[in-house]
Amino acid sequence: MRRSNALPGLIFLVIFGIGLAFAYFEYALGAYGESLSLAVVAFVVAFVASASIRIADQWDRAVVLRLGRFRALKGPGLFFIIPIVETVPYLIDTRVITSSFKAEKTLTKDTVPVDVDAVLFWKVLDPKKAALDVADYNSAIGWASQTALRDVIGKTMLSDMLEGRDKISNELQKIIDLRTEPWGINVISVEIKDVLIPSALEDAMSMQAQAERERQARVILGDSERQVAEKFADAAKSYVENPVALHLRAMNMLYEGLKENSTIVIVPSSAVETMQLGGLAGLTALTMGLGKEHAGQGKEGTSP
Repeated sequence: MRRSNALPGLIFLVIFGIGLAFAYFEYALGAYGESLSLAVVAFVVAFVASASIRIADQWDRAVVLRLGRFRALKGPGLFFIIPIVETVPYLIDTRVITSSFKAEKTLTKDTVPVDVDAVLFWKVLDPKKAALDVADYNSAIGWASQTALRDVIGKTMLSDMLEGRDKISNELQKIIDLRTEPWGINVISVEIKDVLIPSALEDAMSMQAQAERERQARVILGDSERQVAEKFADAAKSYVENPVALHLRAMNMLYEGLKENSTIVIVPSSAVETMQLGGLAGLTALTMGLGKEHAGQGKEGTSP
């Protein structure tokens, strides 16, 4: 809401200047009375013209009062009023306007103090109501938004506020729009910018989230161990029914270990007996296999 400005005194100066020029011309011709009358007439005409002409921008609506009573909305563009009888106290901006508001140290439903910043998008749909039904609609919207935000915070849990900002924004939009509708104002949307919580509580929540991630990691690891154990149990059933397969698997595991590490491998005596490595034939077969493997690798390394 802005005060109306008359079309700048340029109109007054132009008309009055032209009248003074003619008055001076009459004075130069010796018509002193006519020159004075012409100057007075020029002043009156310039004053009436400058007081009658108004201009409203494309986005403005001018509220015209006649003897203190509402007469009409004028604009955009050029319009005329009756001087002294009619006045234009306000120009109403009909564009979308943004207003920021906040609630500081407000307790949530679970008694946690929070600071919340939000932005309100609104516009004037009925300039007549905005001018006549509320003294200052800008201040009224600000206070209505702040009290609505405090009410919503007091009814919301902290976790819901941190996770469901869209829900809170929609609820705020409905509450504020209901309060401002009698003033001819429409609330387009409300956006929650930031929710600040105490630093001690923020650290505690961070530790809680870390502990939860560690718990999930342990659960996943335990589930993996269970699945591996189930696979080993299935394999054991297969080896019980087929001892030859168990023997071949044990030989292969030992062979792979010796091939990669080329170090001493401690094998239980029961496993040695199972794989039949205690005899000379078994050791000879394993040694020949390793020798062939190393010889093949040596040839590959020396080939051009």
